[in-house]
Amino acid sequence: MLDQERITAIADELIAAHESRTTVPLLTARNAGMTVEDSYAVQRVWRERREAAGARLVGRKIGLTSKVMQAATGISEPDYGVIFDDMVHENGAVVPFDAFSNVRIEVELAFVLGAPLEGPDVTVFDVLDATDYVVPALEILNSHIELEGRTIVDTISDNAAMGGMVVGGNPTRPEAVDLRWVSALLYRNQVIEESGVAAAVLNHPATGVAWLAGKLAQHSDSLGAGEIVLAGSFTRPMWVQRGDTVLADYGPMGTITCRFE
Repeated sequence: MLDQERITAIADELIAAHESRTTVPLLTARNAGMTVEDSYAVQRVWRERREAAGARLVGRKIGLTSKVMQAATGISEPDYGVIFDDMVHENGAVVPFDAFSNVRIEVELAFVLGAPLEGPDVTVFDVLDATDYVVPALEILNSHIELEGRTIVDTISDNAAMGGMVVGGNPTRPEAVDLRWVSALLYRNQVIEESGVAAAVLNHPATGVAWLAGKLAQHSDSLGAGEIVLAGSFTRPMWVQRGDTVLADYGPMGTITCRFE
């Protein structure tokens, strides 16, 4: 376990990396014995700094919920991060490429809650009951820590690599569709790069939201009505370069697109 001074110093380092659009060496290589709880403590300091600067919490992201993502990162358990208002982009947005240290895209479903979710025993059915609607979303991954050799400790400290999101398509009531079978085709510059089905996220994308409610309860936190929850990717992350146009086709749930300039 790290002391509070070291946790604060790591948060300062990550804030500086965000401002300079750079990456820092692996935290795990420089902080022997750093734990998952240390990482969430770093993330809390970072969150408090952002809120003090005027950023407004609008939701959470869940990461590493599918086997394909766990295999891509070598990390075997989910994690979570926070979403602030300035991270959310509308469908069709031109996203500034220089706002990030690096850019990868993931295909997800976003749950928009109509009621709060609290406590350690939240079920998939509780999640569906609390959800106002589900909508297509692209997550923009942005790592402030070097990618090679990252562990979950590095990733959580870095707000679970949450850089931004694009939301759009056809908002759908959760009972109107079998969410396990929602599928998407991911294109970069009109060429299909990835495809996936939402059941890849823990067999049902709402499972991740239930996991999140339980994990937040361990940290004396909960999900509020109106929050957006990114439920986890059902494709591998796709690298994006300046000038690229990204489009995801969710069939009946619509399309979502953005361009990086």
